[in-house]
Amino acid sequence: MTTKSQARAAASKDATEVTRTANATALRNLPFQDTRDFDDARRGLIAGPATDAITNADGRAVFDFAAYAFEAAETAAATVHPSLWRQAQINRIAGLFQVTDRIYQLRGFDISNMTIIEGDTGLIVIDPLISTECAAAGMDLYVQHRGRKPVVAVIHTHSHGDHYGGVKGVISEDDAKAGKVKIYAPVGFMEHVISENVFAGNAMARRAQYQYGVFLPTGERGQVDLGLGKATSTGTITLIAPTDVITESHTTRTIDGVEIEFQLTPGTEAPAEMNFYFPQFRALCAAENATHNLHNLLTLRGAEVRDPKVWAGYLTEAIELFASRTDVLFASHHWPTWGTENVTTFLSDQRDMYQYLHDQTLRLINHGYTPMEIAETLTTLPPNLERRWYCRGYYGSISHNVRAVYQRYLGFYDGNPANLNPLPPVEAGKHYVAAMGGADQVLAQAREAFQRGEYRWVAQLLNHLVFANPKNQTARELLADAHEQLGYQSENGTWRGLYLTAAFELRNGLYTGPSVVTTVTPDTITAMPINLYFDYMGIRMNGEKAALLGDFVLNWNFTDLNETYALTLRNGALTYRKNVHDPKAVATITLTKATLDAISLEQTTFDKAIADGRITIDGDKSRFTQLLGLLETFNLMFNIVEP
Repeated sequence: MTTKSQARAAASKDATEVTRTANATALRNLPFQDTRDFDDARRGLIAGPATDAITNADGRAVFDFAAYAFEAAETAAATVHPSLWRQAQINRIAGLFQVTDRIYQLRGFDISNMTIIEGDTGLIVIDPLISTECAAAGMDLYVQHRGRKPVVAVIHTHSHGDHYGGVKGVISEDDAKAGKVKIYAPVGFMEHVISENVFAGNAMARRAQYQYGVFLPTGERGQVDLGLGKATSTGTITLIAPTDVITESHTTRTIDGVEIEFQLTPGTEAPAEMNFYFPQFRALCAAENATHNLHNLLTLRGAEVRDPKVWAGYLTEAIELFASRTDVLFASHHWPTWGTENVTTFLSDQRDMYQYLHDQTLRLINHGYTPMEIAETLTTLPPNLERRWYCRGYYGSISHNVRAVYQRYLGFYDGNPANLNPLPPVEAGKHYVAAMGGADQVLAQAREAFQRGEYRWVAQLLNHLVFANPKNQTARELLADAHEQLGYQSENGTWRGLYLTAAFELRNGLYTGPSVVTTVTPDTITAMPINLYFDYMGIRMNGEKAALLGDFVLNWNFTDLNETYALTLRNGALTYRKNVHDPKAVATITLTKATLDAISLEQTTFDKAIADGRITIDGDKSRFTQLLGLLETFNLMFNIVEP
């Protein structure tokens, strides 16, 4: 196990001649003479960050502006794709910006933006970043230059953590409960927050470490940018449940004298998402549906597959509804676009991009192409889009997006029976190594391929050897070298993070340090309604062992919510019915939601809560105890590049 300080000392290598040539070719072929994005990213700058780093209460940096000073160099290092370097330089332009009259943005304080609308009496905050520390620092900078006003509303554009996690850095939960602050979100917001960050949260958080390169040192051979933004902060993630849910598209609300037209866009960049328009400011918030890159149809950390056809359709609707009335478009990431014509072109190009990937992937699907064949065939966009910087694959990529379209329509199976039930990685690895004549022969072939610059093949070849024998240090080191060069050649920020993190773990083992965070946070747990808590209980329950317990029902009575549930264990599956008291139940558990939250947060235990009277059980207590004994905990730091 290693710490971040050790990560900084861990060996990394220079770019090979093959990588230097690949990156030099990209530099020649892309329109680097087009610098308008730099001008737009600086437009309206009022002040830069007040400090070199944002720290938490313990003094630990949760977001470090100064760490990216190396990106001031005009020319990209050979270890960074020049297009990603360009994006990194733009994303480094941070501070408080005026977008238009009464609309301000904090950019570069996290991977996402926080937008502040000045209402008649107070402030409307849109998407308060990932961490409370970053949101509070951004708000402090705003107050320093614009004066202090109360926050009267918060709007979450969608259900991803970088758009709600810092909410307690700008408002208090007490003010929300008292009705002093309204919190607006699209329909389905809480369900998808829990589904992504709790139900699959442990696995997703671990995979996000790779995607975002959170353990990598910043620098030319490490983390430079995520494409979508500079980096993810590592502070305190919070959540306050919405007080007002937008349930119908084309709803208009007036918040503190500001009229807002909402456009629901479910199934686009998030399952629950919305754009909205400010007619009095002629400004459109495009959420994360139109940003300065090709976005993900399937994020590499894992999530629901997004629908590019629906995405393109909602962008068409936004063009029809808002474009002719819009002087400025801003989003939850990157910098705004000014001018009605520019906004229309930007939205139209983004729309065409997603529609093109959808239709052309399906064309190849219907010709019988498999996912990897499609990824190798459909490698570029049409020429007009290919040379638009805001269509470059900094965060999503054509390669993994076309495979996502395949998955959406046809699933994991490519139609070849040889791939229907393949051997698992360890067993397959042992067979491949044996078939090739042993580890020495595999290494010899891998070394020759590395010298030829065939890094993808080296990675595939040595992955079998590492899974066959993870203690083979020579194989680990050469596989790390191959991943590293693939990372250096990646235009995509998340591909770079994945490759370089793989190289780091192969060389150093699993990371332990202050940046290890999980999305299953206290606020997420306490914000869960009871039905989602029981859903999560079913996920944590060992079904094989539960099936041996037989069938029974437990009644649950939550006195503070005035809610009852009948929880049924049957055939190893846990189901529930709300507002039902089953007379056949073997026991009735009476408690409060607050007590359940305290247990979930490990502030107490069921046994202690029973002993001190916060939980009472009428009936067969043993069944309740047996059920609890089947709940498993999840280890965040599981292996990825080795068994």
